[in-house]
Amino acid sequence: MQDQGQEIYSIVIIGGVIALLLVGFIVATLFLYQRRQHRHASELARMKDLYEQEVLRSQLEIQEATFKMIGQELHDNIGQVLSVVKLSLAILPIDKDHEAYEPILTSRQILNKAALDLSDLTKSLHSDRIAQIGLVEAIRFEMENVRKSGLMDVEYEVTGSEYDFDGQKATFLFRMFQEMLNNILKHSQAAKVAVSLLFSEDNRFVLTLADNGVGFDVEAKRNSVSSSSGVGLKSIFNRAKLIGADLDMKSVPGKGTTVTIQLSLPQES
Repeated sequence: MQDQGQEIYSIVIIGGVIALLLVGFIVATLFLYQRRQHRHASELARMKDLYEQEVLRSQLEIQEATFKMIGQELHDNIGQVLSVVKLSLAILPIDKDHEAYEPILTSRQILNKAALDLSDLTKSLHSDRIAQIGLVEAIRFEMENVRKSGLMDVEYEVTGSEYDFDGQKATFLFRMFQEMLNNILKHSQAAKVAVSLLFSEDNRFVLTLADNGVGFDVEAKRNSVSSSSGVGLKSIFNRAKLIGADLDMKSVPGKGTTVTIQLSLPQES
């Protein structure tokens, strides 16, 4: 009887151990399955993100090529036409006392301004020029145009020694700045805009653009598919993501907008 009890006890212990091993096996199998599923999902998300970045990069490259082509066409065709008309008006044999003298002089002045505006536009469209003159000078050029227009007061400050960005990063940063500046000119009703560029000693680049305009709801604009400014904001954030920049956009209705772009710079060897 005692032997039978010991056998039953042994069977119970063995059965318990087998049950525990079976439960452990099932738990381990589920854990490995979930881990594999998680890795698979992470890999799919990474591949999707890479694919979207490549598509976006291709779209932006096509956009830059289009800008370049338009700038070249404007310079070669419309620019030449304006030059011919300007020359034709300049050589007209009309005395100052002639009744057509003042209208022709006014037309020449308008043509001069149109030619200068066209030249500024083609320079802004040409990405090669951005790489040639550098980001600091390209932004200075745009700010000077705003100042000369008299639309608003401008402040431009550069701190630190300029870093020589590669062509793509310089172009992307400039296009982001350009889009933000255009949004200010079109929508903000601001009286003042301030832009600062910081090249810090701890290898950081910070671009800050602030206005005292009407402000807006950032998230609502980003999620808007019907607004051109919403599309523009998405483009700014997408460009920042492509070059690894951190973009912070703060805006309060009635209190203006401040945009900060931060980018780590390679350490000097």
